[in-house]
Amino acid sequence: MAKVAADALVIAVSKGTDGPVILGAPLSPASIASLNGSMTALGVTGAADQLVRLPGLPETGTKVLVLAGVGTAKNGVVSDEALRRAAGSAARQLSGLNHVLFAFPTTAVAQVAGIAEGAAMGAYQYASLHSNTKGKLSPIAKVTIHSTLAKDPELATALERATIVANAVNATRTLVNEPPSKLYPATFAEAAKDLAKGLPVKVTILDEKRLLKEGYGGIMGVGQGSSRPPRMVKLEYKSDRAVADLALVGKGITFDSGGISIKPGAGMVTMKCDMAGAAAVLNAILAVAALGLPVNMTGWLCIAENMPSGTAIRPSDVLTILGGKTVEVLNTDAEGRLVMADGLVAASQEFPDVIIDVATLTGAQVVALGHRTAGVMGDEGVSAALKAAADRAGELIWPMPLPEELRPSLDSPVADMANIGERMGGMMTAAVFLQEFIGKGKDGETIPWAHLDIAGPAFNEGSAYGYTPKQGTGMAVRTLVAYVEDVVARSH
Repeated sequence: MAKVAADALVIAVSKGTDGPVILGAPLSPASIASLNGSMTALGVTGAADQLVRLPGLPETGTKVLVLAGVGTAKNGVVSDEALRRAAGSAARQLSGLNHVLFAFPTTAVAQVAGIAEGAAMGAYQYASLHSNTKGKLSPIAKVTIHSTLAKDPELATALERATIVANAVNATRTLVNEPPSKLYPATFAEAAKDLAKGLPVKVTILDEKRLLKEGYGGIMGVGQGSSRPPRMVKLEYKSDRAVADLALVGKGITFDSGGISIKPGAGMVTMKCDMAGAAAVLNAILAVAALGLPVNMTGWLCIAENMPSGTAIRPSDVLTILGGKTVEVLNTDAEGRLVMADGLVAASQEFPDVIIDVATLTGAQVVALGHRTAGVMGDEGVSAALKAAADRAGELIWPMPLPEELRPSLDSPVADMANIGERMGGMMTAAVFLQEFIGKGKDGETIPWAHLDIAGPAFNEGSAYGYTPKQGTGMAVRTLVAYVEDVVARSH
C-alpha cells in the first residue's frame, strides 16, 4: 500500500474461534506477524465496537494504527453491515483526528460504499447548545478508503449515493435532537422548506386556518391545546420517467406531553423525538430527489404539539377526521394516530400506488420488539418489501400481524370509532386504527399500505454504538430509500 498522509489507518479485526483475526490489511507480512503475536496481550478481541489504538507503522505513513472490531465472521466472511458498523464505530471514536484512512477487506462496490456511509453516519455530531465547548473533540473531516476496487466505474455513483443517504440520516438526527423550544410546528415546517432548497421538491405548508377550513380535524384537535398551532407539510417530487406513485406519511408531534391524559414526568423527557417519523419521511423524499430516482412521491408531515391547557381536547371529545369519519378520544396521549389519520386520508385522495406511514406511535412497540427493532404492519407485499429493503440497508424491522379481533375493541357508542382499544398488543391495535383511514385506489381496491412503528429505534437513550449516536438515530430513512430503489429495480 502506498503511504498516505493520514492521521490514522484503520484495519479490521474479526472475532475468531481461536482469537482475533486481522482481515485483509494491506500491511507487510512482518507487520501482520508482529500484530498477531501481540493482539491477545493487548486485549484485542475483534468484538464489534472495540477500538484499539497503536503507534503507526513506518510503512503506512500514518501516525496511528487502529484495530477495529467487526465481530464474528461467518465462514470467514464479514457482512456488509458489519463493515458499515465498524467504520461508523471507528469514525465516532476517532473524533479529534482530521483524516482517517480505512483499509477494510472489500470485494464489492457495495462494501466500499457501505464503509463510506458508515463513516459519515458515525462521524455525526449534533451542534449542541453548550456554552462552553472547550475539550469537545471535532468530528473527523476527511475519510479515505483503500480498496482494490478504486478504479471500478460504478464506484463514484455508489459513493455519491452513500453521501446523499448518510446526509439524509444525519439531517433527520439533527431535527430529532433539536429542543422543542426551537423545533415546533411552524419552525419544523420552515426547516422542511429550507432543507428542500435546490432540490426538485415542491413544499406546501398548510397553516391552522387552512387546516380548519379543509377539515383536518385530527391534527387540529391534537394541536388545539398548544399556543403553537399545527401544520401539515406536503412534499411533492415528480419525475418524467416515473415508474410508480408513492406516498409517505410521517408523525410530527414536536413535543408530546400526553395532553390532558398527561404522561408521568419521566415519560416526557424524550418526547421531543415524537416527530422522528415526519423527519424521516422528509429526508427520505429529499434523498430520493437528490438521487433522481424515477418515481413520483408525495410526503405528508403531520405536525402538532400535544399540550394540556384550557383549550386542549378532553377524553370523551369527538373529532371529525378529514373525509368525515368521527373518532371518540378516550385518551389524549394516543394522539399520533389522530394526526396520522388526517395524513393517511389526504394521501389516499391522490390515489398513489402505495402508502407507507412512519411514526413513533406506541410504547407497546418497544415492549414487543425492544429499542433497536421497528415493527412493520399492513399489506403483506408492502411489509415484505420494506423488510427486504431494511435488511439491505442495515436497519432492523420485523413484520407483525393485524389481527381481526382487535378491531371491535375500537368501537365507540358515540362515534365511528375510539382512538384506543385492546391494550395487549397495543402496537397492532394502533395499526388497526390507522388501517381504517386507508382509501381506495382508482381501481376500487384498497390502496396497498404499510405502517412502520419506530418508537424504540428512533431515539437512543443508551450509549452510542456502531454508527448510531446517542439521541436521534435517523431510523427509517435508509429503509425508505432502499425500498424506492427496489420498486424502481422491479419495474425494469
